[in-house]
Amino acid sequence: MLKILFVYQKPVSFVKVDLEILQRHFDVIPHQWTRMGDIKNLLKIVKYVANADLSFVWFAGRHAACVVFLSKFFKKKSIVVASGYSVANLPEINYGLLISPKTARNVKYVLENANMIIAVSNFNKKEILKYAHPKRLELVYHGFDYNKYRPYGMKDNLVLSVGPVTNSNLKRKGLETFVRAAKFLPDVKFVLIGRHIDDSIGYLKSIASANVKFTGFVSDEDLLKYYQRAKVYVQVSAHEGFGCSLAEAMLCECIPVVTNKAAIPEVVGDTGFYVPYGDPRMTAEAIKEALKSDKGKEARERIKRMFPIERREKELVSKIRKLIR
Repeated sequence: MLKILFVYQKPVSFVKVDLEILQRHFDVIPHQWTRMGDIKNLLKIVKYVANADLSFVWFAGRHAACVVFLSKFFKKKSIVVASGYSVANLPEINYGLLISPKTARNVKYVLENANMIIAVSNFNKKEILKYAHPKRLELVYHGFDYNKYRPYGMKDNLVLSVGPVTNSNLKRKGLETFVRAAKFLPDVKFVLIGRHIDDSIGYLKSIASANVKFTGFVSDEDLLKYYQRAKVYVQVSAHEGFGCSLAEAMLCECIPVVTNKAAIPEVVGDTGFYVPYGDPRMTAEAIKEALKSDKGKEARERIKRMFPIERREKELVSKIRKLIR
């Protein structure tokens, strides 16, 4: 059986989905990357790459550069999913590995030397092509389990957004806009779910009205319950390589209120409400309209039709086998 080294940094939901997919078809060695200077980590990577047939890496940062370099040295194949932060270049909000010449060199090395680069959206694919010409660039959309993410019970007058609470995400994910929009709808419950990473939570709490709740980190099971209770999901980001939480929420018949930025329109299509980036008042107006609408079923059907997990599984497995042959 084909042996694959699977390298990742954080076990976020979409990484776990790919790991489970590959484990169903191949002999997989999962490895969570630690810091670059960790000698034990580096020695493990050398051993794993040498003994694997192929390396599959999530994100195109310094860790991926190391794996791609070793793969070339040992004459093994490498695949990198180059999404999100790793190929973003937004100096105006201090977001993306490409804004720094030092980190950009690692990203460009990965993009040009991996045997295959996988993009997760057309927007993501175009971003990659701005900065490099990979040997082989494939678009494989994220996939979602519509049997897991499904509506259940009655919807509340609740508006939800999900994302780690960091200084960067105040602007990048529009968390500040989300919180400021709440004051225009005092009778509506707003919930922001996401681990509190730095002191930005103090700032958000200082500008929040009484109808905003900050949960911090919640389990996958509790997150699903929030998706199922919420009527509206807000993703007013400046940049999204795809928008996985958005798609999960839509499968639970949340009506999306979003910006027309990056890959978000690819996910939402015509099933949601679009607002200008960074405009709390217009965001509140759109939320008000969404709460009165019945677009939830349309939102679910769009994700179920366009981004099923079966499609990602079929395409990933097929492309890996063709690359090895």
